[in-house]
Amino acid sequence: GKEVVIANAIIAILTIGGQQLFSFFTFSCPCHVGQNLIYGLAFLGVPALILLIVGYALNNQTWRLVMGKRSQFEKVTSSNRLLKCKLVCFVLCSITGRALVAPVTWLAVTLINGSYYICAVSEYVPEYYYGAAPNVTASERRRILAMFPCSQLVPPELTRVRDEVILLLRYQSQVAGWLLIAVVVITVFLSYCLASCFSPLSFLHFRYWSSYVHNEQELFDEATEQHSRLYAMQHVKKFFGFVPGSENVKEIRIPSLREWQAISGLAFLKRVDEEHYDYSLLHDWALKERANGKYLRIDED
Repeated sequence: GKEVVIANAIIAILTIGGQQLFSFFTFSCPCHVGQNLIYGLAFLGVPALILLIVGYALNNQTWRLVMGKRSQFEKVTSSNRLLKCKLVCFVLCSITGRALVAPVTWLAVTLINGSYYICAVSEYVPEYYYGAAPNVTASERRRILAMFPCSQLVPPELTRVRDEVILLLRYQSQVAGWLLIAVVVITVFLSYCLASCFSPLSFLHFRYWSSYVHNEQELFDEATEQHSRLYAMQHVKKFFGFVPGSENVKEIRIPSLREWQAISGLAFLKRVDEEHYDYSLLHDWALKERANGKYLRIDED
């Protein structure tokens, strides 16, 4: 849908901006044998992994899948189990697709930029690409190549060789970046085509279903907000003796020290019986205690 496309575009743009700032302020190749590869791969892979985890964590479907439980009234049959597996696989693919937007964008942009790739693999460039001097040992050659990402460390006589190596590595990195973009675009397009082919709904019916699910979720969220507010208001009224926002408050209740202590502190979700929970300490107090105690009459003036 349009909302998904817009959300993915915003995520991609923010990722590109973050990558540029990240590269400008933090990236500095060590230009040392054995350290370049670790440093370059860390800047390539670790942010992408973090973005992937954040993408999973920020998707509500992830928590629906993790916290979802089979209904006690649902009979376990082979067909139900197969349908459940298909649904889980479909939802996982959907979640993964959304979560991959930011890390794939990060990898594509960094590869097209080329700096991280150049730093990571500069010391492993084969010698036949630049005609290395025959009297240089392999370890010395790797040391010299490792310095190529840092132009200020390269001797003047190796400037031309350094430029050739940097051009070669930038070419490899940018080609890899565009190939990654092409593979992702083709995969997404084919996935949508396959999903549409196997969908039991027609095009217009699918649009109606999407609209229904969207409206149902919006209405459910509104009802949840109002229901929980009204339910909480009853417990607050019992504790303080009036409804918040009331204009003509005749009296207020003065909670005792024991009652203040009862609703203060930390609490987890508490199970009352097979069907109900206490959501907070105030909720627990309101269900167990009677609203007796001291009341103070309010002067109308």
